[in-house]
Parts: sequence; structure tokens; C-alpha cells
Amino acid sequence: MIDSYGWVAVYPELVLLVMASIITLLDLTDKSRLRTLTHGMTMLTLAVVAGMHFAYALKGNTFYGFGNMMVVDSMASWLKGFAAVSVMVTLVYSRSYAASRDMLRGGELFVLALLALLGIDFMISGNNLLLLYLGLELLTLSSYALVALRRDDVAATEAAMKYFVLGAMASGFLLYGMSMLYGATGSLDIGEIFRVIDSGLFDSQHVLVFGLVFIVAGLAFKLGAVPFHMWIPDVYHGAPTSVTLLIASAPKLAAFGIIMRMLVDGLLPLAADWQQMLGVLAICSLFIGNVVAIAQTNLKRMLAYSTISHVGFILLGLMAGVHGSEFSAASGQAAYSSAMFYVITYVLTTLATFGLIMLLAREGFESDEIRDLAGLNQRSPLYAGIMAMCMFSFAGIPPLVGFYAKFAVLQALLDSGSNLHVMLAVFAVIMSLIGAFYYLRVVKVMYFDAAPTDAQPVQGPWDVKAVLGLNSALLLVLGLLPGGLMALCAEAILNALST
Repeated sequence: MIDSYGWVAVYPELVLLVMASIITLLDLTDKSRLRTLTHGMTMLTLAVVAGMHFAYALKGNTFYGFGNMMVVDSMASWLKGFAAVSVMVTLVYSRSYAASRDMLRGGELFVLALLALLGIDFMISGNNLLLLYLGLELLTLSSYALVALRRDDVAATEAAMKYFVLGAMASGFLLYGMSMLYGATGSLDIGEIFRVIDSGLFDSQHVLVFGLVFIVAGLAFKLGAVPFHMWIPDVYHGAPTSVTLLIASAPKLAAFGIIMRMLVDGLLPLAADWQQMLGVLAICSLFIGNVVAIAQTNLKRMLAYSTISHVGFILLGLMAGVHGSEFSAASGQAAYSSAMFYVITYVLTTLATFGLIMLLAREGFESDEIRDLAGLNQRSPLYAGIMAMCMFSFAGIPPLVGFYAKFAVLQALLDSGSNLHVMLAVFAVIMSLIGAFYYLRVVKVMYFDAAPTDAQPVQGPWDVKAVLGLNSALLLVLGLLPGGLMALCAEAILNALST
């Protein structure tokens, strides 16, 4: 069922925008160290917004709003709902950590997180090039400010500068590509662009393909694919861990959403061109991410290169949807749903990993070096077990959810029947075996290295411990019973492809 509504399509975003403004004003009256009022209102807002998105998703309708500039289908609703939950979990983990580092002198952390989520929503639901770009810039501008939030920290300021300069360059690539796409097709509407290209009515093939190159380059930067990955290790390392988690989690859902909107919904007739580029990006990301991660001693930098390798897997899933120039709904559904499943489970694992890093940190101690985890099993077997589960899930070891995520992508590649895809699947398996080394090294440090003499017991707020326990339990539950989430992703992708 497809409906053309205006305000209905943006009700959750309106709630988010209005509440972000109200919370900004209410924060002026909140003098508590932990920003109790601001935090409570933010959690309530995110819960309501997530509930609205999930309600839309369960109805299964597709809404178009504001002259088809925005589309709300099942895929968009599920991704936006998961993004809202991801931001909620991030802020639960971050509150105590941020307060101990003087990052809660104002409510900027909460308000900027809400505005970043608003940008994520527009990226996922954008059906127009301008709206997609506005959503992307709202997310990135909020992210720049968040990275520099700890103003007295030199590393954070340096990371923010690098992020800003490289991000501006990538935004320029993307905008230039969009302008060339508009020049070739005469439209900013994603659906109209698809129709023009599919019917062959565009002005110039060269301009179209040249614009596609710039668009893929800009999207690759936002996703963190090699060779546009330079910002990820420095930003992950230099930013406060709470901000690192915010950047590493929900925006990955937005990156998947904008790639689906632009490349699949709008530029599917050019799949033979953009698939080659995604293939090169995937191979480079898998190789560089896994190999360079071995040399890292800082846990956050290691996870940054790990992220790059996981991006390679996501790109492989997006590649498998089209074989040459042939596209079928069945192969597209299998491939894109495997990529969507991978993104969601990657975010889930990332939340647990960085949440535990923040729980282990204390005032004056970041716990972001691999050696800081030495003897964790002696101090807290529970948290050592949670970190081991996260590492095993990242490595793709059964029965954790990371195994099924990798398996689904590899299965989509093999089912395509392409010899190239089979070779890519073999390469991905080899890279995963290499990647298992640095994940297992973390486990070895926790279980077999001696704890430092000045090690302190792990302490933290009850809400952080409760959410972390649930978060880690889902890694096992979804690994043992992945069918429900996989079916949800398949249904969402089918709904998106059919509209």
C-alpha cells in the first residue's frame, strides 16, 4: 500500500526537532552534575521516536511526503528505529563517562546527539538528492562538534580538525557528483533519475558515469572504505570514547540507507559501473583493515581498522545484488538483506564493545590500550566474558551473531553464480582468518596476562550494567536464532525494492 501524505511521513522527525529545541532550553535550568533532567527528557524523546518508527514499520505502508522528497517504507522505518535505539544505548553508556571528564557542563552532548539522529533519519528516508545531502551535512556537522566537545583535550581537538577538513573534501565530492547527475538527468528526484537513466533519455553517458565516480567516492568516505578511510583511526582514537561510539554506531545505519537510496533506488541501471568500484573498495578495505589492525596496540585504533574491514563485508553484500547487468528481485533481496543484517549486528556488537571500554574507564584513565585489559578475568570474569563475546562476534566465530552475519553475505555472493563473486567470497574468508588474530589477542590479554598491581574493581552505574548485560545477551541470542531478524531485513528490503 502506497500513500502520498505530507506531515505523516515526518511526524517522528518533527517530534525529534521540537524536543531537541525544548531540551536545549530546559537544560539551562538543569544544574545537576549528571544532567538528570536533560538526560531523562532525551531518553523519553528517543523512546517515543523509536516507537513511532517501529509502529510505521509494522504497518508495512509506504509514505511519500513533500512532493516525493521523503519516502518512509519498511526499510527506512526499521533502520531509523534501530538508529534511535542505538543512540539511546550510547547515551546510557556515555553519561557517567562524560560527567567524569567535564563534558556535561552543558547539555550539548544530548542535543547534538538528537540533531545527529535527525540527520540520520533524513539520510535513510531521503528520496531527493538535496534532502539526502542536507541530512548528511546535519549528521557530519553535529559529529564535528561532538568530537571537539572536550575542548581542553589536545587529541580530541586535533581529531576534530582532521575530521572537519577531510569531511569537507568528501562532502565536496558528493555534491559535485550530485550536480553532474542533475546535469545529465535534469532531476533531483531519485525515482525520476532512475526512470531517465533506465529509458536512456539522459544527455551524456560520460557526464553520468563521471558523476557516479564522485558520488561513490563521497559515499565511501562516509562509510570509511579504503582509500577514503584516513579519518577513521585518528577520530576513533582522539575523540572521547562516548563520541567514538556515537560515530561508530548509528551513522553506519545511515550510510547503508543512503547507499541503498542513491545506488540501488536511483542508479541501478548503472550497476555494472558502480559494482566494479564497490568491488575494489571492498577488496582494499578487507586487506588494509585486517592487516593494519594487527600492528595496533591502542584498542580504539584497532577497532577503527576493524571497522574498515567490516565495511568491506558490507560492500560485498551490496555487490552481490546484481550479476553483471542482470538484476532480479530475489537476488537483490537476498544480497541487500544480508548487508542490512550485517550492519545492524555490527552496530549491536560495537555498542557492547565500546560500552564496556567506558565502564572500565575511570577518571584520569581511559582503558583504551589493549594492555589495560590485562588480567580482566581475574578482576571481573563477567566483563571479561562480555568482551570475549564481542571479539568472537567480530571475528565471526559461532554461535555468536557475527558468524551468521558473515555467513549470510558469503552465501549471497555464492548464490549469484558469478565466478568473480566466488573468488571474492574466498578472499573474504582468508581476510577473516587474518582478522581473527587481533581479536584473539585481546582475549589472550584478558585471560592469560597478569593483572597490574594497582588494578581496581570494576564499578559503574546500575543502568549501564543492565543495558550492557542485555546488549551482550543479544549477541548470543541472535547468533542462535537469527531467523527473525533476517526475515525482518528480507521483508524490509523487498518492500523497498517494490516501491
